[in-house]
Amino acid sequence: MRLLRFSTHNDPPQIGYLLNNHVQPLLESQEFTGETLRLFATENRLQMIVNGASKKPQLERRDIWIETPFQPTSLRDFYAFERHVLTANANRGREVPKEWYQFPVFYFSNSTTIYGPDDTIPYPSYSDALDYDLEIACVISKPGRDIPADKAEEHIFGYMIFNDWSARDVQRLEMRVGLGPAKAKDFANSFGPYLVTPDELRDRHMDRPGVYDLEMIGRVNGVEKSHGNWKDLYWSFGQMIERASQDVTLQSGDVIGSGTVGTGCLLELNKGDGPWLQSGDVVELEIERLGILRNTIGEKRKR
Repeated sequence: MRLLRFSTHNDPPQIGYLLNNHVQPLLESQEFTGETLRLFATENRLQMIVNGASKKPQLERRDIWIETPFQPTSLRDFYAFERHVLTANANRGREVPKEWYQFPVFYFSNSTTIYGPDDTIPYPSYSDALDYDLEIACVISKPGRDIPADKAEEHIFGYMIFNDWSARDVQRLEMRVGLGPAKAKDFANSFGPYLVTPDELRDRHMDRPGVYDLEMIGRVNGVEKSHGNWKDLYWSFGQMIERASQDVTLQSGDVIGSGTVGTGCLLELNKGDGPWLQSGDVVELEIERLGILRNTIGEKRKR
């Protein structure tokens, strides 16, 4: 199921799903949150909602505005694609730290600065080096603690495209201090356009939990810049969830990001020297079966 949150000119925000290239409304919802997932997770509740929604008229895609599909409870972003890690470290003139191969690492990002498809992304006033990051995010539905990697998929409700926007000049300074990224990642995160349940991806599943053979592409102003594949993950989503849940209870609505796929940002492509994104640029991130997440860069505020 490809779930989405949308609005029309006449109705309050709703949650629906794609059906035969139309949108089938499910229920009214100001936000799509962990509480919504708990409602869906109740035995047969989602199917009951779907059965009841079949009586509602379907909508044309052109008649709706797609909102961000999900509001996270928390947001952990990992660093799980080896090619990106190798290139990022080479650009800094160093080897990959041996600890990276010992366990998957993550940082906490801002779960409140969330944008959706076609939203304008604010250019942070404190940066001159704005970049995109092509990533996958999974959404936790079933709470759990000390979750083994081979059981992790039981806790995943679905997947969506994730753009982890970055202020690279600020990130460079923060990382020299040995803490962060923080302010470099504080101003915007984009999700969408859909939250896609695993049944839609089953035939592309690899032999590792939370890993699929699906192409990932990034474009700026219609020009392809990035090209990778979900299956290139060094650390699987199962391993990420196992690490994140050690001695901690993951909650319904927590979001886990994969980190940037190889070639999935300008930092890799220009060796950290620019050019960077500019006001008015249109960034499109596409992942097979997850859709296309498109955003435009807004005007930069004066400091």
